[in-house]
Amino acid sequence: MNSITAVDQEYVAHTYGRFPLELVSGKGSVLTAADGKEYIDLGSGIGVTAFGIADEQWLAAVTEQAGKLQHVSNLYYTDPCAQLAKELCQRTGMKKVFFGNSGAEANEGAIKYARKYSMEKKGNEYYHIITLVNSFHGRTLTTLAATGQDHFHQHFQPLTPGFHHVQAGDFIGLKKLVAQYPTAGILLECVQGEGGVVPLEKDFVQDVAALCQQEDIPLMIDEVQTGNGRTGTLYSYMQFGIQPDIVSTAKGLGGGLPIGAVLVGEKVESVLAPGDHGSTYGGNPVCCAGALTVIRRLDEAFLAQVREKSEYLFRELSKLPGVESVDGMGLMIGIKTERPAKEVVAECMEKGVLCLTAKDKVRLLPALNIPMELLKKAVSVIGEACE
Repeated sequence: MNSITAVDQEYVAHTYGRFPLELVSGKGSVLTAADGKEYIDLGSGIGVTAFGIADEQWLAAVTEQAGKLQHVSNLYYTDPCAQLAKELCQRTGMKKVFFGNSGAEANEGAIKYARKYSMEKKGNEYYHIITLVNSFHGRTLTTLAATGQDHFHQHFQPLTPGFHHVQAGDFIGLKKLVAQYPTAGILLECVQGEGGVVPLEKDFVQDVAALCQQEDIPLMIDEVQTGNGRTGTLYSYMQFGIQPDIVSTAKGLGGGLPIGAVLVGEKVESVLAPGDHGSTYGGNPVCCAGALTVIRRLDEAFLAQVREKSEYLFRELSKLPGVESVDGMGLMIGIKTERPAKEVVAECMEKGVLCLTAKDKVRLLPALNIPMELLKKAVSVIGEACE
C-alpha cells in the first residue's frame, strides 16, 4: 500500500513545504503519527484547534448538529448561525456579523464593508486602503494586495489596486498617505503574526484609531490569528483601548472547522444590503455549532489561565541559552534563536515537539487549554534544540 506521503506527492498540488511527518490521530495537545510516535502539538493547526484535537464538547456539538442539519443555503434561518452571531456581538459590542469560511474571506468582506461605506458617504474616489509593511491578510488577489510583504506579490501582478503600506509605528507616514489618497479604510493586525509575531505599539494603534474617528474612516482590525482567546483576551484589540468599526476573524473560532466572520459596528452595520455579498457555506450549521463551544468557554476565568501560561512561557523561554528574544502576546509567541529557526524546529520535531516558524523566529501557537505539564516538557525540548 502506498504511504500517505507518496499518494499526496502524486495527487496533491505542491503548494506546501510539508514536514516529513504523517499524522493520523490525536487527543488534546498530543498528535500521533502513522508510525505510532506521539508529538506535543505547539502549532494547533496554525492557531486553529483552540481546544486541541477531538475536544469532547466540540465533538459532541458538531456530531449532534451533523446528525440534524449539516447544511442549508442562506435563503433560510438556522439556529447555530443566529446564536453564534448573538454571542459574538454581545461579547464585543459589535452590531452584526457576516459569516464566511476563512480568514482571507473575512478580510475581503471587511474591505467590501469599508469601501462601500466610504464611497457612498464621500464619493467613488474613496476606495484606497492603508495597511502596514510586514502585514499578512490572506492569499486571494485582493488580500495579497493588502499584505505588506513584497515576496508574496511575486508572480501574481497586477494585484487589486488601491492598497498602500506604511511601516508599523510610522504615524506621520500614515497620515501622509491619508492626505494623499482618498481613504476608505485602515486595516491593522495588533500582532503581526506571519510577519514574525511582532506586537504593535499601543500609542500607535490608539493614534490610528483617533485619526479614523476624526476623518470618518472605518478602522478594521484583522483578528484572524490573534482572535478568539489567542492573545489572552477575547480579541487582541481589547488590550489596546480601542473600538474598531470592523473586525475580521477565523482560525481558532471554529475549533478545527472552516469558518470566518466579519464583525461590524454601528457605523457600518447597514452598509451591505441583500445581494451585496454572500457565501454558500457561510454560517454553516455544523461549523457554527462547533464555534459556539469555543466562544462560550472563553470567559474571563479561562482567559486568565491563558495569560498565566503565557507568562510562564515568556519567563522560561527568555532564560534559555541560545534564545535572543521572545515576542508576541498571550499564546502567540515568536522566539528569536541563535540557531536558524528551521533547524530548531526540525530538532524539536525529532524529539517529539511540533513548532512553527514565522520569518526568522520559532513560532508557538499551542492549544489554549494545553496542560502545564506538556508545556514544561516542550520548553525543555526547545531548550535542548536551542543550545
